[in-house]
Amino acid sequence: MEKVMAVLFFTLLGAALGSFFNVVASRSVSGRSWWGKERSRCPSCGHRLAWTDLIPLLSWIVLKGRCRYCRKPISVRYFAVEILGAVIGGSLAARWGLTFPLVFALPAAFGLLLNALTDLEEGYVFDIFPLLMGVCGMLLRLFGGRDAMIDGVLGALAGFSVIAVIILASRGGMGWGDATLMAGTGSLLGWKFTLLTLYLGFMVGGVIVLILLAAKKVKRKDAIPLVPFLALGGVLTLLA
Repeated sequence: MEKVMAVLFFTLLGAALGSFFNVVASRSVSGRSWWGKERSRCPSCGHRLAWTDLIPLLSWIVLKGRCRYCRKPISVRYFAVEILGAVIGGSLAARWGLTFPLVFALPAAFGLLLNALTDLEEGYVFDIFPLLMGVCGMLLRLFGGRDAMIDGVLGALAGFSVIAVIILASRGGMGWGDATLMAGTGSLLGWKFTLLTLYLGFMVGGVIVLILLAAKKVKRKDAIPLVPFLALGGVLTLLA
């Protein structure tokens, strides 16, 4: 019963985090502040949204995907990210239960989700987010002692180094934001999980890109965001 309640709680928490990080990503890309007193507004009419308009999942369903005030459609992205957040939160709770690894898994997964959103929207990783992930990881590892700290440092070095080698070998084929992101992720996951995240991210990403190329949805010279694949690799690693 305890685990069922934990899964339910983290499913709801995941939906809320998905909603929040969606706002953080959108505002960061548009150069707006995502903290402080700025309130959420309808992107079409600019009307300030009430708390009843912002309940994760429920508000979008009740309002049928439209603004309460102008009745213009609201992007399905908001609902999709909230569902994704709910699935991630519930799945991690089901996998790890109420254990200390869950404390590392949640910021790693949702940090990757946030950076995937900015990469998809703008093709950019904001350095502040990987930095916060790294600080969070090392602070949490203080409770695990010396070995945990070493694992975090090795994870950060492994994540950064692999991407850095690819950047240098490809002469800028990837961005340094990807390297800093994997450093932050590595501090949370440790070196073993970080390497598995990279492996799964590149494998899944490679398969998807090949399918898109075969379907002529993208061209060889098109810039394809990497972070969503790394995020998928990270979540798969945490659920393995």
